Amino acid sequence: MTRLFLALLLAFAPLTVAAQERVLSIGGSLTEVVVALGQEARLVGRDTTSTYPETVTDLPDVGYMRQLSPEGVLSVRPDLILLTEGAGPPETLATLRSAGVDLVTVAEGHSPEAVVAKIRAVAQALGVAQDGEILAARVADEIAAARAAAVQAPGPKPRVLFLLSNSGGRLTGSGSDTAAQAIIALAGGENALTGFAGYKALTDEAIASAAPDVLLVMERGAAGPQAKTDYRSHPAIAATPAGQAGRVVQMEGMFLLGFGPRTGQAIAALHGALYPELR
Repeated sequence: MTRLFLALLLAFAPLTVAAQERVLSIGGSLTEVVVALGQEARLVGRDTTSTYPETVTDLPDVGYMRQLSPEGVLSVRPDLILLTEGAGPPETLATLRSAGVDLVTVAEGHSPEAVVAKIRAVAQALGVAQDGEILAARVADEIAAARAAAVQAPGPKPRVLFLLSNSGGRLTGSGSDTAAQAIIALAGGENALTGFAGYKALTDEAIASAAPDVLLVMERGAAGPQAKTDYRSHPAIAATPAGQAGRVVQMEGMFLLGFGPRTGQAIAALHGALYPELR
């Protein structure tokens, strides 16, 4: 580490003795929680995944949550950094700790209980625990109401194939232990992929065996609307029940998979898309 950078670290160290009013949020769902708690004015920066609400996009972007640099993070002079689990790399976090910046890592999770725990953890770190309890109760009620509607849906559960990406015709799908599987189940669907955990590239045979009734994909910027056509034109997808029926559901990624304050809304929206006959 250069002498210049060491000097930079020392320059930032005194910030920790002051009130933690300069907050950097790393992780889209954490940023949403900060705003939902009424603490947006304390934010001095965000990471690339923090895009909701739109007002936070005016904040300086310090980079992708898993590829943070000490220089980029320290450039916004934070005295408290909220980190979603998995943010890093570890050497950057170690450097930030040596600079005297307070780091609070908030656990991820894909259950209603995990959402409530996330809200409480952020509220505690910000010193607004009472507001956190109020928000947690409201979000828990929204999730419970959305889940109740999903449970009452008649008939067999639609088989849903979530696709993370389509890179040159190579499709990546979601197995167990993923945010995608969790939100599908909460919305009253069934993950069409079994036998593996996480995300992996799919063969045409795996797609045919999955035989999805619905294809679930994420919106990706301006090219988002085109994605439905792109996926349906894939030969393996075209041969499935979802492809033949043209049933492609497209939703914004952080809304669908963030498991933040909007989780109840995401469950309700996906449930509506899976059971259009109930609208």
